Amino acid sequence: MHLRNSLLILTTFLSLTVRAEFRALPVKPIEPADNPSTPAKRDLGKMLFFDQRLSTEGTVSCNSCHNVLSRGDGVTPAERARDPHTLWNVAFQTSHFWDGKTTTLETSAHNVVVDRVSKIPGYVSAFKKAFPKDSGISIENISRAIAVYERTLITPNSPFDKFMKGNKKVLSAQQIRGMKLTDELGCTACHSGVNFSGEENMGVGSFKSFPQVTGSKYEKMYNITQDLGRFEVTKNPEDKNIWRVPTWRNVAVTGPYFHNGSVKSLEEAVRVMGKTQLDSDLTEPQVQDIVAFLGALTGQFPKQTAPKLPQ
Repeated sequence: MHLRNSLLILTTFLSLTVRAEFRALPVKPIEPADNPSTPAKRDLGKMLFFDQRLSTEGTVSCNSCHNVLSRGDGVTPAERARDPHTLWNVAFQTSHFWDGKTTTLETSAHNVVVDRVSKIPGYVSAFKKAFPKDSGISIENISRAIAVYERTLITPNSPFDKFMKGNKKVLSAQQIRGMKLTDELGCTACHSGVNFSGEENMGVGSFKSFPQVTGSKYEKMYNITQDLGRFEVTKNPEDKNIWRVPTWRNVAVTGPYFHNGSVKSLEEAVRVMGKTQLDSDLTEPQVQDIVAFLGALTGQFPKQTAPKLPQ
């Protein structure tokens, strides 16, 4: 019986189409040539990431909204309409924020106060160590340091990754059914590549309409179309309700879901996506199979500790 089940799982896996391009997550991302990683730059970036003094009011840090001490998501502030996106594996994305308003991590930092940082002796020496050829404290160098730290936030060795590296016993039959189903239904047309966020198939941007299929009950139920998405950046009418494709990695532990955080459970998020993107009323067994597969994309989170900040 054990041999029969093993053969069934292997046969199911081999029947996956090549188009899905399922691949394991690299343990190290590609670094830009103009911002290579160094320990000093990484440590500086981590301090800046956790320091509330970088915000205009001195009360909010990057970590306030993207809590890497837990799962990388934070609580959406009352004054914000969009749910904070996860920063885990952000190094593998080619666009950032829900509306894709930046294309590199180096341009993602915001609300920084250069004068405030420049008056802190500990930061002055840290910048000299991190940027020996250009030690000036600037928005550019602050962004570069934070980007180097964020590229360390990688969660490899998920059950899916182990499966793709040859351990064919690590996934259950249900998870393999779900993996195959995401391809058969067309989910992987958008959620492709090592990060399941579409970059490698669609190039820089990886944008898609949400909803793709209009008129379902979910639009009003979850207030999907009120925020116009990428249109708020480009002002191009064709970009209304266009969004960056979010990653599937760690999706089982990084809810709530969608740009407004309106859906609390992954099961319901799968139902919504089935209808609004594929015009498919998924059966409950289909939903459970897909959720099981998505759970196999939860990787190993590197241990994070809050740094000691310069006084």
